[in-house]
Amino acid sequence: MKWSSYPPFPSASFLPRKAVLSSIGLLALSGVGFAHEPEPLPTAVVTGRADSLLRIADAASEGFIGRDHLDRRPLLRPGEILETVPGLLVTQHSGAGKANQFFLRGFNLDHGTDFATSLGGVPLNLPSHAHGQGYTDLNFLIPELVGTVHFRKGPSAAEVGDFGSAGAADLGYLRRLERGFATVGGGSFGYARLVAADSRKVGEGDLLYAVEGMHEDGPWTVPSDYRKVNAVVGYDRGTNERGWNVTAMAYAGEWTATDQIPSRAGIGIFDSIDPTDGGDSRRFSLQGDWHGESDRHRTHLLAFAVGYELDLYSNFTYRLASPDGDQFEQRDRRAILGAKAAHTWIHGLGERDSETTFGLQVRSDFIENGLFSTVGRERVTKLDHAGNPIPSTTREDRLNESAVAPWAENRTRWNDWLRTTAGIRADVYGVDNTSDQAVNSGQREAAIASPRGSVVFGPWAETELYLGGGLGFHSNDGRGATTRIDPASGTAVLPADLLVRTTGAEVGVRTVAAPGLQSTVSLWWLDIDSELLFVGDAGATEASRPSRRFGIEFANYWTPLKWLTLDADLSVSQARFRDEDPAGDRIPGSVGTVFAAGVAVQEPEMLPGFFASLRLRQFGPRALVEDGSERSRTTLLLNAQVGYRFGSRWTLGVDAFNLLDRRDDDITYFYPSRLPGEVAGPDDGGYNDRHFHPVEPISFRVALTGRF
Repeated sequence: MKWSSYPPFPSASFLPRKAVLSSIGLLALSGVGFAHEPEPLPTAVVTGRADSLLRIADAASEGFIGRDHLDRRPLLRPGEILETVPGLLVTQHSGAGKANQFFLRGFNLDHGTDFATSLGGVPLNLPSHAHGQGYTDLNFLIPELVGTVHFRKGPSAAEVGDFGSAGAADLGYLRRLERGFATVGGGSFGYARLVAADSRKVGEGDLLYAVEGMHEDGPWTVPSDYRKVNAVVGYDRGTNERGWNVTAMAYAGEWTATDQIPSRAGIGIFDSIDPTDGGDSRRFSLQGDWHGESDRHRTHLLAFAVGYELDLYSNFTYRLASPDGDQFEQRDRRAILGAKAAHTWIHGLGERDSETTFGLQVRSDFIENGLFSTVGRERVTKLDHAGNPIPSTTREDRLNESAVAPWAENRTRWNDWLRTTAGIRADVYGVDNTSDQAVNSGQREAAIASPRGSVVFGPWAETELYLGGGLGFHSNDGRGATTRIDPASGTAVLPADLLVRTTGAEVGVRTVAAPGLQSTVSLWWLDIDSELLFVGDAGATEASRPSRRFGIEFANYWTPLKWLTLDADLSVSQARFRDEDPAGDRIPGSVGTVFAAGVAVQEPEMLPGFFASLRLRQFGPRALVEDGSERSRTTLLLNAQVGYRFGSRWTLGVDAFNLLDRRDDDITYFYPSRLPGEVAGPDDGGYNDRHFHPVEPISFRVALTGRF
């Protein structure tokens, strides 16, 4: 039989299992009956963005990207695979091996806060991370193995918990390959890459294995010398109805970073002020899941273990705190253990088809992190400008952070034009922190319930209307929840709330009435009780004021011909603080307008073997300070891909980035700093200035792929 609901956590997005969208919620089960034989709700097999999601999706902002569409995009960085989510931006403000910056729905998501990302159902956001809450490093991804991207926005789905208030995306790796491949590539700025993957029958299952090595220097005066290695091994056995798989992954990378520089520096945009910034990172994981189904039941189990390490050296303020320099080290060591379980039951509500899912998610992070004062990546005790010592260790913490979340959802089709989802999840968090300063040690617990739901009308004339909303949350850093004394200044501070409420709603329309064209429009709104903001002098995020965001999204995907596709996505939003403050109500870094468009040609009849694509991305000015007096510039990038397939074995492709060779900014901040030679700024507090990280100049990459 075919199941209507996407598996209750996204691990089943691994291909080739049916890609089926999920529902949310739980309706009261009073009156459950079997007056007729209940039927599963519709399924959808997704190969690309053009597939119709009518009768499937629970919101206009929910979608699926398949391998066919992913193949048509040139990628400067692995994390840019998330730019397939309409309105989402992926940039960088430091070294290539560091987690990307993300922007969506009026958020500067920093390195992942408020956007939940997972791979095969395994969460990638890291709570209480040394560099920032929700830190999400996607550098370990091998893009050729990503088979699906399932995204949704706002606090809509009951299965999505922490970090999911702005949205969520699950990436699914392929579980088997039709043919093995090897790709060798090279290009501008010392870029070189080798990746090889294959799968074969072993016993009654499929063994997939892949390895990747990559190096690049970037356009920077001080080469980034980013080196990384990746490996994946997975074994999958069974069918869509019953089976299991185990996957192991390993990643290691190291790099030198050119951080953002101030506009007043008088140096080249690719120059560096502290040439010793950079870092190294490692990630190892093991995951396994099992699924089984009968006529009216499906069970899905997932377990995972992750080991992670990061040493990150940054200097955003240069000489503001000390004449010896302000470089600091952020170290993170953690082990993660987690599991997810869900059971779906097809039943009836009188004459109506219905299905209900009960799920449980558990996760524990065992963390050691620290913040240290460094010079040239060496921990040292410095002197401030008044001659007072700055200890080499600012703070060290050992945290055990655990979360348990039962959830339930129900999806019911009331008639041919009305269906509903409704659900609830309960999240219970606990943090046990042992800090090097006893006053900042302690335990905190918190719990929060989040009901959510949606109503779908239609389809009429191949068009559906969606109404939805619910409550969500994001967690704060566990150290902030127990800190009572600022470890740097020694002043008293109030502990942050461990869990912070978010509230959102959305109304949208999806239509496929025009042949070959799928369009969606979404009007959305989101309130957060406490914003998380980037703090330039600390290079981290901190809890701040309550906020409100609202906006509109317009997404289009058109296939006028079998070999030609065009897409255009526009997102406009407004972000404001909700309280009164003389500083102003703008939320620094919030992007107001995002536009992305592309055209792709895939082997037209007159040119068999030829493929090409052209992609434009623009995001508009944004406020850099609360009163809006400082704003960033507009950034526009044009990327392209062109190639040829020689028979069934060989493919030659060229990717081009920033074809217009614009000198725009990947990101811009406004905060005080002090450059070498600047003895004292205004009021001895440094110099307020724009600090920017430029986009990379025009560059090219060539890749030759052989299939076997």
